[in-house]
Amino acid sequence: MEGSGSLNRNWDKSRLPSRHVSVGNTSAPHRAFYYAMGMTEEQIKQPFVGVVTTWNEAAPCNIALSRQAQAAKRGVSESGGTPREFTTITVTDGIAMGHDGMRSSLISREVIADSTELTVRGHSYDAIVGLAGCDKSLPGLMMAMLRLNVPSVFMYGGSILPGTFKNKDVTIIDVFEGVGANAAGTMTDDELHELECAACPSAGACGGQFTANTMACVSEAIGLALPGSAGAPAPYENRDEYALASGKAVMELIKTQLRPRDIVTRKSFENAAAIVAATGGSTNAGLHLPAMASEAGIDFDLFDVCEVMRRTPYLADLKPGGRYVAKDLYEVGGVGIVIQQLLEGGFMHGECLTVTGKTLGENYSSVDFPNDQDVVRDINHPISETGGVVGLKGNLAPQGAIVKIAGLKNTKFRGPARVFEREEDCLQAVLNRAFKEGDVLVIRNEGPKGGPGMREMLSTTGALYGQDMGEKVALITDGRFSGGTRGFCIGHVGPEAASGGPIGLIQDGDIIAIDADDGSLSVELSEEVLDERAKNWRPVNNNYQAGTLWKYAQTVGDARYGAITHPGAKKETHVYADL
Repeated sequence: MEGSGSLNRNWDKSRLPSRHVSVGNTSAPHRAFYYAMGMTEEQIKQPFVGVVTTWNEAAPCNIALSRQAQAAKRGVSESGGTPREFTTITVTDGIAMGHDGMRSSLISREVIADSTELTVRGHSYDAIVGLAGCDKSLPGLMMAMLRLNVPSVFMYGGSILPGTFKNKDVTIIDVFEGVGANAAGTMTDDELHELECAACPSAGACGGQFTANTMACVSEAIGLALPGSAGAPAPYENRDEYALASGKAVMELIKTQLRPRDIVTRKSFENAAAIVAATGGSTNAGLHLPAMASEAGIDFDLFDVCEVMRRTPYLADLKPGGRYVAKDLYEVGGVGIVIQQLLEGGFMHGECLTVTGKTLGENYSSVDFPNDQDVVRDINHPISETGGVVGLKGNLAPQGAIVKIAGLKNTKFRGPARVFEREEDCLQAVLNRAFKEGDVLVIRNEGPKGGPGMREMLSTTGALYGQDMGEKVALITDGRFSGGTRGFCIGHVGPEAASGGPIGLIQDGDIIAIDADDGSLSVELSEEVLDERAKNWRPVNNNYQAGTLWKYAQTVGDARYGAITHPGAKKETHVYADL
C-alpha cells in the first residue's frame, strides 16, 4: 500500500479512535505490528479507515467485492488516509433457500454487524467504507455504521447481469419457478437444466428488485451511499470508480466529522421506505429498516414502514412483479430518477443530509427524467397510487404483517386454511399438488424465535408460480419471503407462533380473509374461540437447542421491531466514535 505522498497533512488524532493504537510511547507495541506489515511512519500517523467487504466464494453476489475494495483503498490512500481491509461473513439466500441452511440467513445480518463492530472497536479504526453484495450484508453493514457512528460510506457491489433463456431475460427466480413447472410437467428436465445453466451469467447480486437491490436503493435514499453508486452491475468497470470515490468521500467525512447519525434521521427512514414502495421492493425492508433505526435510537417499526409505503406511488416496473431488472434501471438513469420523481412529487424529504455533505435534494437536483423509456413511470402516471409493498393488521396479526402487491391482479383473498408446521411440509404438498385452488396455506413456527431464523419461503412460492397457482392460493407465514417472491404471500405475521401469536391457533378449514386495500388480515373466528384454543396451545420444540441458532433464539425480538438482538442506541452509555 502506497502512502499519500504530496497529500500528506498533519492529522490531529486527539479525538480519533486510532490514537489509542498509534500515538505516544504506550502505542509502541501496536506500531511494531504495523511496521511488520510494511506500513510507514506516515501511514501510521494518518487516520485508519476500515474497508470492510463481505467477499467470499459462496455465490456470485460477493465475488466482485474484493476487486472493488482495492479501488476504495486507493481512494482512501490518495486522500491522506490509511486503509485497513477486512472481511466478514455473508450467507447467500439463493443457496441457503429451501432447506435448513436458510435458518442461517437472517442471523447473518446480526453477525455481520457484530463482527464489523468488534473489528473496528478492537483495532480502533476511525472510519468505515463498507462494500456488500447479498441480501443481509447490506443492512448488516449499514447497521454497524449507525451503531459505531464513525464517518462511514456504504457501497453496493452491484447486480448480476440477466441471463437469456428462449430469447427472454431471466433471473434466478425463473429457475425456482422452473422447479415448480418441472414438477407440474410443463417443463422438461432438459429445459430446466438449460435454464439453470443460463440464468446467472456473471458476478453480482440477484438482478430483480429483490432484497439486495432494494437495500441498495435504500443506501442512496437514506444518505449513506454516494449518488449513483447503487446502479451499475457488478461486472462493469465503472463500479470501481464509485469505490474510488467512496474512499475519497470517507476522508472528507473524517475532516468534517459528519457521522451516520447526523445523516440518518426519522425523515431519512421515511425516504428509505418510500424508495422501497416506489420500486416494488422486497418485504424484507420491513425488517431491515426498523433494525437500522434501532441502531440510531429512532422509533421506526413495521407499521411506520408500511404507512409510508401506503402513501407512496409505485413507479418502477421491476421484477418480480414487473418486467425489468436492475441493469435496465441503471441504463435509463438508475435509482436517481426514481428519487428525483419522488422529490418532485413531495414524497421524499429533500432536506435530509447525505454522505456528500449535501442534501438529498441537492444531490439529485440536476437529474433529468428520461421520457423515452418505460422502466420508470413519472410521478403523474404511476403504475399504482399505492406502493408495491403494504402492511396488514387484524386478529391474525396484531403486530402486523407485510405483503408485496406489485404485479398482483387481485388484492383480496378469502379461503380455508391449510396448516403446516414447517416450510418443508408445505413445499412437499405443493410439489405433490396436495392442495386446492382457493386454499390459504399457513406455514408457522418459522418466525425469528420459532424457526429459529425466520426462513424465506421462495422455494415454495416459486413452485406455486411454476404450477401457475401463484395467485390461485394465498400463503401466510410468521417467517418471511424472498424479495423475489411474487403472489399473494404474507410474511412477518406477528406475534409469531412461538410467542403464542394467533397464527399458532389456526386449524385446517378456518376461513382466513385478506384485504390488501384496507390492510386487514383476519381469521373468521370469535375472540372466545381463539381464547379457548389458546388455553390448550403449547410451543413446538425445534432441533436447535445448542449453538448459534439457540443463542439467537434467546435474544431475538419481534419482527415488528426488526428481529433485533440488542436494545440499540437508546440504551447506550457511550458512542464508540467518542471513546
